[in-house]
This record gives sequence, structure tokens and C-alpha cells, in this order.
Amino acid sequence: MHISDTVHKILARYEGEPAEIKLNLARILMHGRVGGSGRLIILPVDQGIEHGPARSFAANPAAYDPHYHFRLAIDAGLSAFAAPAGMLAAGADSFAGQIPTILKLNAANSLTVIKDQAVVATVDDAVRLNCAAVGFTLYPGSDAFIDQAEELRIVGQEARAAGLPLLVWSYPRGGLISEQGETALDIIAYAAHIAVALGAHIVKVKLPSEHIEQDASRPAYADRQWSDPVERIRHVVQAAFSGRRLVLFSGGAARDAESLYRDARAIRDGGGSGSIIGRNSFQRPRSEALAMLDEVVRIYSGTG
Repeated sequence: MHISDTVHKILARYEGEPAEIKLNLARILMHGRVGGSGRLIILPVDQGIEHGPARSFAANPAAYDPHYHFRLAIDAGLSAFAAPAGMLAAGADSFAGQIPTILKLNAANSLTVIKDQAVVATVDDAVRLNCAAVGFTLYPGSDAFIDQAEELRIVGQEARAAGLPLLVWSYPRGGLISEQGETALDIIAYAAHIAVALGAHIVKVKLPSEHIEQDASRPAYADRQWSDPVERIRHVVQAAFSGRRLVLFSGGAARDAESLYRDARAIRDGGGSGSIIGRNSFQRPRSEALAMLDEVVRIYSGTG
């Protein structure tokens, strides 16, 4: 596999990691239309479990079929496709080798109010499905966080032994965090740092607002205004070991394409590693989704 100079430089930041981890990171970083650029665009489809199938797929009924998502990610030229075990298994033979896959190891659902995720798959499942990485969600701030962090330690050890990178969804919620605070700049930066400090090779966080949640943090943010989204992205990346780890940002709930493009440009210009775009992809008709993803690719390629 050819590895670009940019990707070689990124891999060099992962000191102390087995060669197999770096090889699988390279599999993802070199794949798709932004391959070799150091950027990533990933399609995640765990929303059927998280929010329910009707809320997730009724807007575009073709999306009830797991094969639809494989094809969308492949045809759009994305970096990887992330999903729970059942969805990946449903297309594992038909799409083998066509796109790197990431197995989401834990899951929540909207039928419970508990802010926690159950571990529902294993690293062995990821190896069986020939995945390039595994994913895990943390809820910093929740009452379940201590147990989640201990689960992540075990999963991380198993993934490292199998040569699989770890992508952590780090979503603050619960505890003393307000609803507005879930996307506050200080909280998102804290969540990114927690994930990489616990061993994440790639971290996914929500886009940060300019709100500062913690009184104890305000002096650290008082030296300047945070109205520029590029500066907010830059700060979150700084919190992830000063850019030594790949930081991806969530696409969030379905919304208009122009706002997605603005966010992608801010992520690009702020030094973020790319986007994970789920509902904004598969809840659109296929032709619209491909056109939208094409523009996101152009933005991260520097031509949009």
C-alpha cells in the first residue's frame, strides 16, 4: 500500500504503537477521495439503535437496507463506514475489501433514560468482519463514566493486541453538565482530551459552541473572544495532544447543506481531521446525499 508523506507524518505521532495499529490507520487514511490528504470523511450508521429505525430511516426508506449504506459510502468515495456488528455483517461478503469498516462496540437506545451504553460486540467480532478499527462511545460527565472508562481500558487492550485502532465518540452529558453545556467549548475540549488520554487513536466530538460551561474554566478562556468557529475548532484540536491525535467532528441532526459546508470549512481551516456525517447523508435521497458528500470532499480537498 502506498502511503503519502502527509500520512507518514501523521503515523509518526503515534509513538509506542504496534506496526499493525499504524497499518490500519493508514488503511483508513489512504482510502477514498481524500485518501492521503490527512483528512477523513466517515459514514456512521448506528442511529437505528440509538434513535429507532423510523426516526432514522423513514425519511429515506432505502436506508433501512444495510447494503444501501455500504454503497453510499463506497460510491461517495468516503474513508470508512462505521456501524454495529449486525449491520456490518449484513454486507460483509458483498462489499468485502471495498471500504474500510469500523465496528461500533457499544450502543445506547432511546427507550431508556440511563445515560450509558452497553458493550454489544467484541474485538473478536471486528477481526472476524475484517474491520480496520473499532469504535466506542464515552459519556464524560455521566454517572456511568467510571464504568465506561474501565470498559474502554479492557477494549483498548484487546484492540491493541489485535492491531486495531480505537475511535472514541466522546459525548459529554449528564451529571452537572447542562444541555447547553454538552456543546460548550470548554466541555468539548475536555471531552476530546479525556478520549485521547484514555488511549483513543481517533476522537469524535460535537462541534463546539462559544458557551463556557464551567466557572472554574472561565479565566482560561477570558483572554479572547470565541465567536470564530475556526478558533474553537483549533482549540479542541489543541486539547487532543496539540494535534497529535486525529480529531473528527459530528455532522449532527439533519440540516441544510450550506450549514454543513460552513462547518466543514471551519473544521478544515481549524486543523480538524474531518467529519463523521450520518443522518445528513442517509436521510437525504441518494442523489442529494452524493452531491452533498461530493462538495464536502471538495472542501476537504481544498477546492470547495
